[in-house]
Amino acid sequence: MLNPRSLSIATIFALLLGTTSATLQAEENVAPEGFTAVFNGKNLEGWWGLGHFDPRKLEAMTDDERKALRGTNVADVKTHWTVDDGDLVNDGHGVYLTTDRQYGDFEMWIDYKTVPKADSGIYLRMNPQVQIWDFTDESKFGIGADKGSGGLWNNNAGAKGKDPLVLADKALGEWNRFRIIQVGDKTSVWLNGKLIVDHAIMNNYWDRSRPQFARGHIQLQTHGGEIRWRNIFIREFSSEEATAYLREKDPAGSGFETVFDGKSFDGWAGPTSNYTIDNGTLLCQKGKGGTIYTEQEYSDFIARIEFKLPPGGNNGLAIRYPGKGNTAYVGMCELQVLDSEHAKYAKLDQRQYHGSAYGMAAAHRGYLRATGEWNYQQVTVKGATIKVELNGVTILDADLSKVTEFMDNSPHPGKDRASGHFGFAGHNDPVQYRNIQIKSLK
Repeated sequence: MLNPRSLSIATIFALLLGTTSATLQAEENVAPEGFTAVFNGKNLEGWWGLGHFDPRKLEAMTDDERKALRGTNVADVKTHWTVDDGDLVNDGHGVYLTTDRQYGDFEMWIDYKTVPKADSGIYLRMNPQVQIWDFTDESKFGIGADKGSGGLWNNNAGAKGKDPLVLADKALGEWNRFRIIQVGDKTSVWLNGKLIVDHAIMNNYWDRSRPQFARGHIQLQTHGGEIRWRNIFIREFSSEEATAYLREKDPAGSGFETVFDGKSFDGWAGPTSNYTIDNGTLLCQKGKGGTIYTEQEYSDFIARIEFKLPPGGNNGLAIRYPGKGNTAYVGMCELQVLDSEHAKYAKLDQRQYHGSAYGMAAAHRGYLRATGEWNYQQVTVKGATIKVELNGVTILDADLSKVTEFMDNSPHPGKDRASGHFGFAGHNDPVQYRNIQIKSLK
């Protein structure tokens, strides 16, 4: 099996997008290479029953409470879910079949066949949903049934992905095949080999103010008509593969300049002696720090970086830094680079956690990869606005000109700076950076 760590970004992306339904003409319910069969074609092993349920409540439960919840739906599952000649069958009623496992970034293949008037879907990380319905049902044309299956039906009105790009359903009674890629909060869907959702943000149904959750169960929805499923296969992405995918799908396109060559500090200023170059990465030495920065200044720009945190690691991105002083206050801002979930940071102000504009605007938490893994982050600075995407999820989108409340009532006189250097604000921890690229927007 190919090791994603040994592949180039272009190769990984080609493998992802080059796969077609023809490659999955294996024995029914037997996973092709690289995938795991989530349904074994014989019984419901690996699944349990749960209805339309807020994943935040599930996460807040104790292990005993979750076990009790599972027990309450055993009889319901037995009543409404069966296995018939290798098909997973639901009669249109009851709780949703839910994977035992939770998933983060993944590729999924699943076949389904349904009946007239049926209405179903697939919840990704317990978030509704990739829509399935009878595209001939005129009573539902007003809500989009005539556009076909596969859209992210619970997305906000007018949002990309809410409706499928093309009608790709087969005639009722025939088998359909979905291919779904979920990386960060971005969803791509193919139905019967046709791309119908192209790297669209899947809105968080449960809390519209925050991104989709980083991990969660997959659920097969029941909604009034018999539906059959088979060939349910999942392949989880490594962090390297997810990063490669996000880079290649980046709507910012080309035009990025590599600002760290992996060999020297050419083009950099500040206390560079407090940093070392380790196998092509920029490493802040333990017990040392200070802000190092690009000799070039930037006004509006997009920066792409990869970073790796040690346990409890703390660093920051200097945005429009003037070249001296505390960048959190004299620059436009310092974007936190922090092992947010470490116990020693449990009582910080929300504006101090990873991705936040330090002391001014709080980022959403819960989207860092496991400590010690490489993360991928993109920062877009336009005028007074700053947007941070971490591992494919927008965790901060703020207009600093509108910030009037500051942590500890300490003003940030540099927040309105129109230009400055880009850099790293070391705070004595061995945080690593690599693949540092910047695209100037003006």
